[in-house]
Amino acid sequence: MDRASSNLVELRDLKVAFDGVQVLHGIDLNVGRGEAVGLVGESGCGKSVTWLAALGLLPGKASVTGSVRLDGQELAGGPREAFEQVRGGRIAMIFQDPSSSLNPVLRIGRQIVEALSLHRGLRGDPAKREALRLLDMVGIPDARRRFDLYPHEFSGGQCQRLMIAMALAGEPDLLIADEPTTALDATIQAQILDLLIQLRAETGMATVFISHDLGAVSQVCERVCVMYAGRIVEEGSVAELFSEPRHPYTRGLFDAIPRIDGPRQRLIPIPGTVPNPKHLPEGCSFQPRCFRAVEACRSERPVLDTSADGRQLACFRPVQANEPVEPRARVTEDMLL
Repeated sequence: MDRASSNLVELRDLKVAFDGVQVLHGIDLNVGRGEAVGLVGESGCGKSVTWLAALGLLPGKASVTGSVRLDGQELAGGPREAFEQVRGGRIAMIFQDPSSSLNPVLRIGRQIVEALSLHRGLRGDPAKREALRLLDMVGIPDARRRFDLYPHEFSGGQCQRLMIAMALAGEPDLLIADEPTTALDATIQAQILDLLIQLRAETGMATVFISHDLGAVSQVCERVCVMYAGRIVEEGSVAELFSEPRHPYTRGLFDAIPRIDGPRQRLIPIPGTVPNPKHLPEGCSFQPRCFRAVEACRSERPVLDTSADGRQLACFRPVQANEPVEPRARVTEDMLL
């Protein structure tokens, strides 16, 4: 899965276990300089855990193995100080619920100034001027007057903008956005997505966008990785993946999206749920829910291979181009046990 040496971050065979239960099964992933990569899949597929592990943010009971390289420098297994120099400075992360990340008893200006002091050594008036510039950049109206307000005096969308401002304080090379629009209404979601696109264009930073929303991913990202049960099962450009999903799971995600054009049709859900990591099925983890599963899927685990067109896929029986949707009624109850 090696790409050009322009990779900013390289994850190799990244594995995570909690109390002996494996939840990530060898993630290989590159993020190029200035690139926007999407990570999609249902809850419990390992999207957030992948990057929490890469940044050393998992609790002590987590066992993390594999390689995490930033500009060729190995971070995995290194001292805590190495991660602290990277987090917030080289790599910043914003989360789904900004209210849980902002300190409720500190004025917002102080929190941004603290980030500027920590990552760029700015203090006093220069730090305040830069904090106000960041607030203007992320679209906080009347930033000078609101500099000394507390987080509860801002709306949910504005709190997410404040988190983005704090993330930008360290001038990061990579911004990881972990479902940053899920808790917001549709109008504010669109504004935050436009902001992320604009900031990437202005700063040149790379972006990893973690989301359930395929529409949002198509707006923000250039390349998409689809995760299921702790593994990447398909990877390709947005254009390729959205026009011709090859993995049955990816196809199922698209089939479950309501369409606003054409006649009204029943949605086609993916039956069942993501399996418990303690009780993964034999063979392919998706086969109990798959409408294309064959005997090989139940006994062997497909590996992520690169096809002639550069796309990556882990499937014994991929969906072919322009193939009609097969009825999900073929998935019986005993297949979901």
